[in-house]
Amino acid sequence: MAEEKRLMKGNEAIAESAIRAGCRAYFGYPITPQNELTAYMAKYMLEKGRVFIQAESEVSAINMVYGAAATGARSMTSSSSPGISLKQEGISYACGADVPCVVVNVARSGPGLGGISPGQGDYFQSTRGGGHGDYYHIVLAPKSVQESADLTYEAFELADRWRMPVMILADGLIGQMMEGVVLPPPIDPDSLPPKPWAAGNRSGGREPNHVTSINLVPAELEAKNRERYARYDEIKKAVNRYEEVRTEDADLVFVAYGTSSRVALGALEMARAEGLKAGLFRPISLWPFPYARLAELAAKGKRFLAVEMSMGQMVEDVRLAVAEALSKGGEKARLSRVDFYGRCGGMIPSEAEVLAEAKRLLAAAPASVPANAAPKE
Repeated sequence: MAEEKRLMKGNEAIAESAIRAGCRAYFGYPITPQNELTAYMAKYMLEKGRVFIQAESEVSAINMVYGAAATGARSMTSSSSPGISLKQEGISYACGADVPCVVVNVARSGPGLGGISPGQGDYFQSTRGGGHGDYYHIVLAPKSVQESADLTYEAFELADRWRMPVMILADGLIGQMMEGVVLPPPIDPDSLPPKPWAAGNRSGGREPNHVTSINLVPAELEAKNRERYARYDEIKKAVNRYEEVRTEDADLVFVAYGTSSRVALGALEMARAEGLKAGLFRPISLWPFPYARLAELAAKGKRFLAVEMSMGQMVEDVRLAVAEALSKGGEKARLSRVDFYGRCGGMIPSEAEVLAEAKRLLAAAPASVPANAAPKE
């Protein structure tokens, strides 16, 4: 059977991929720049006899996702930055109850209402557990429409495997841009394995499991949290995604994700054309962050330039990776440095700007910013 390839917006590709992954229920609320995703689900989920509800608010939407997912149904919501903030309490509840679901953030610029242009200022919120309590969830960052489809499809599998929410952190540019995409094969939701932990009823043939995040006995809640963190350690080994481009001989390695990584790749190609040895390290899983591989590069004395559409957030994880290399000793690790270049407010860095910053850093001697320095204002 020939591959099915379509020209689609990123938002549409995410929606179609979710449907093909067996998503039974979608609950959302409109917000730019992800509205095409909701509109696509409104049309095609209902055509397939599945559940689509435009909730009265983002808070309602995430709690509907929690309820549907607790029954074992593959469930999903999507929004953009301010809307995701409103969903954080429900995401914390889902993490506390070990309920799998998929949350898509097509991020915009902020803080506050900000603007509708793309942004990457949601990194801390996404990777540090943006709600209350001790928890994490998997975060995947696509760089293209194709990867948006692929990672969304995989997100449902990861959510079920690890019993936790999985977030797709895209941005407005990836959501709105159009590219060719090969779509994954459809899954019949009825063919998915049963979930013995899910809530149910005796007439339906399942035990009436109690799915909840509340536990008023401190010792029991502590034990549950420690058990969850042991699972997080397993996830850190199993879900560790990144892409490298020409890092082995690089004097300066760009570190970027999502749209910023596309810009950095262009800057890399321009640098190489001028005889400058630049490389690219692109984290795909933002949580777990691929610290170990980045630390290996730091141990070789590599210099890093974090490129972001923010005032500097992911750069903190780059610094942690370098600190890990330094803690293990080694003469070359002490040569490793971390610099930062970012645009914010919906501004997207250009390839020429990133190249100019790379040239400035490579011309500086010694390296201008130590690994533990604060980002430039």
